[in-house]
Amino acid sequence: MLKKNINIGIIGLGYVGLPLFIEFSKKYKTIGYDKNSKLINDLKNGYDKTLEIPKEELKTLSELNFTNNEKKLKNCNVYIITVPTPVDSNKKPDLSYLKSASETIGGLINKKDVVIYESTVYPMATEDYCVPILEKYSKLKFNKDFFCGYSPERINPGDSSHSLTDIIKVTSGSNKETADFINELYLSIIPAGTHKVSSIPIAEAAKIIENIQRDVNIALINELSIIFQKMGLDTKEILEAASTKWNFLPFQPGLVGGHCIGVDPYYLTYKSNQIGYNPEMILAGRKVNDSMGRFIAESTILELEKNDINPSGARIAIFGLTFKENCPDLRNTQVTSIIKTLGNYNCSIMVTDAYANINEARKLYNINLIELKDIQNIDAIILAVAHEDYKSIPVDKWTKILKNKGIIVDVKSIYNKNYFLNTNITHWRL
Repeated sequence: MLKKNINIGIIGLGYVGLPLFIEFSKKYKTIGYDKNSKLINDLKNGYDKTLEIPKEELKTLSELNFTNNEKKLKNCNVYIITVPTPVDSNKKPDLSYLKSASETIGGLINKKDVVIYESTVYPMATEDYCVPILEKYSKLKFNKDFFCGYSPERINPGDSSHSLTDIIKVTSGSNKETADFINELYLSIIPAGTHKVSSIPIAEAAKIIENIQRDVNIALINELSIIFQKMGLDTKEILEAASTKWNFLPFQPGLVGGHCIGVDPYYLTYKSNQIGYNPEMILAGRKVNDSMGRFIAESTILELEKNDINPSGARIAIFGLTFKENCPDLRNTQVTSIIKTLGNYNCSIMVTDAYANINEARKLYNINLIELKDIQNIDAIILAVAHEDYKSIPVDKWTKILKNKGIIVDVKSIYNKNYFLNTNITHWRL
């Protein structure tokens, strides 16, 4: 099914685009394009800021494969767009990256070219929003002169056991021939296989509900955790007991941030409102999950007061700023909501993170990260992110970092509830 002389252009070289570039480069002529000149220079020097691709693997690629010059894409005949699709300050879809990429590719495509979108969008966005842009800038007719497809990304940052080639790829095309071509194209690089669906909107909808399902389920567990905290019951132990039933779903409480789970639900609710339906459950889940940072901060304040520590001026160290463990991604991290709430109590706050980029933390959130070794004489520590580095810290080191009657707020339940039993440390876990 694959046409000869395939030349692939990957638009966007982040968590999604870079792994695609790596795999397609093994079989086809492939160019990786990104507007960010620093990112391109880093990749040419073998450095991936996402920490997903080892330097040795990047070094095996010719630096000519990376570019921020769109003109170098002109010989491509398959374009794969993997740009971010965030939300704005009002929780509305921000399609500016998608618009820009579509304009760029619209000015480059020729007859018989195929454009594949991987960015998460609401159902029908590819054909209703992106295709008209491609038509406008190319002066070509959709499904006559050029063709489109949608194959949603399923990248899980920081998860080495579920890489691009290990995950079944959903594929779709704007007509049968295009769908077959796109399916075989991905099948040629993904041993796990593909799942071809009947239309682009089906593929778009399948992607978006993957993350909505997780969001709603985590929201339920978060709400249960709040209830159990007020009852003086240990949520972790309750979940472990409930998990002994074969069909109990093993979701855990915590902060829900990042560029997927905390964002994607707003794309579907936006579209749902457009067609006249108010999605109550999805938005209720979002409300619960968005409130967890404040709940954790206020629980920390209560623990301080219980230990006769004045919150005003209390020294509190936040361990972890990224949106998930073992990953440098700071996008939409909910740790900032903890910091903001604690600031209302005039606490003295310091933040450390084993993975986050210092300059990026300062640029995005005006947070100056410090090294763990510089944290001492602390009233409370909030273990906000379960980085591996924090799991290996021994009890005696915690006792040295914390003051007498110090508190550890264990958001991800890193430690067993009896771990600090023979110390004067108060251990609170979500």
